[in-house]
Amino acid sequence: MNDYKYEDYKAILEEHLTDFLPDIDHKSITLFEAMKYSIEAGGKRIRPVLLLAACDFCGGRIEEALPYACAIEYIHTYTLIHDDLPCMDDDDLRRGIPTNHKVFGEAVATLAGDGLQSAAFEVMNQDMLLYFDEPEALKKRIRAVYEISKGSGCRGVVAGQIADMEAENRNCSMEMLDFIHLNKTAALIVASIRAGASLGEPTDEMMEKLTVYGENLGLAFQIADDILDVVGEEEEMGKKTGMDDANNKATYPSIYGLENSRRKLEELTDNAVEALAVYYDNAELFTTLARDLAQRGK
Repeated sequence: MNDYKYEDYKAILEEHLTDFLPDIDHKSITLFEAMKYSIEAGGKRIRPVLLLAACDFCGGRIEEALPYACAIEYIHTYTLIHDDLPCMDDDDLRRGIPTNHKVFGEAVATLAGDGLQSAAFEVMNQDMLLYFDEPEALKKRIRAVYEISKGSGCRGVVAGQIADMEAENRNCSMEMLDFIHLNKTAALIVASIRAGASLGEPTDEMMEKLTVYGENLGLAFQIADDILDVVGEEEEMGKKTGMDDANNKATYPSIYGLENSRRKLEELTDNAVEALAVYYDNAELFTTLARDLAQRGK
């Protein structure tokens, strides 16, 4: 395993992030510009970093995981573009700059999201085509694509998004709130980790513990975001705050209150750290990330 820190993985990802965008005919150049606009808008890059780190943690080669790391960021970015649309959350800012539809219009933004989603699967399938003569290597890649497909689709992000929309202006149960966040946010984080691990040589125990870590981290991440929407600063968030309340969203602070939400955040963070405690220093990146993300909501 490489002795890389979070910023090392992120730097590798940033260097290659646009390398895998498909060549688009100049007649459709607006589509490419809109896709690239949101991809290059910055961000924490948590999901691709976790994919690379999980691959490394399980003995894989991070250079072979790069297409999948870029793909997961394409998918995440597409979900943000669509999430910001007027028909969804209607946000004007994302990562400190105007949202895609504010620059290119709603129709182009919708198509840019579609383009990034399809580009992600083109990238991963293109990589798999290189391994037809290496069955074991191909199986790893098929598993990785399966994890990403499941986490980003109707058993993951999309399921969480529709539940989130339907919960607006309604009394939302605690069970439904957990369902929303476990799917809308945690599912793609878990998928990133499991996909990266699949590209290495994970034991059953490693995969199980990484999954528990990802579920707790994903839920904690969303709770921290919910808290910041109440008490955070727009400059820190890179987007308008108070939007959850304005849109009558079901959030942890709105149902549990701020202090209970902070306690839940701490509990989930402890659970995430404990899941990988048996790996000691080898899991330092994962545990440090969990603690750092939790600090945002305190």
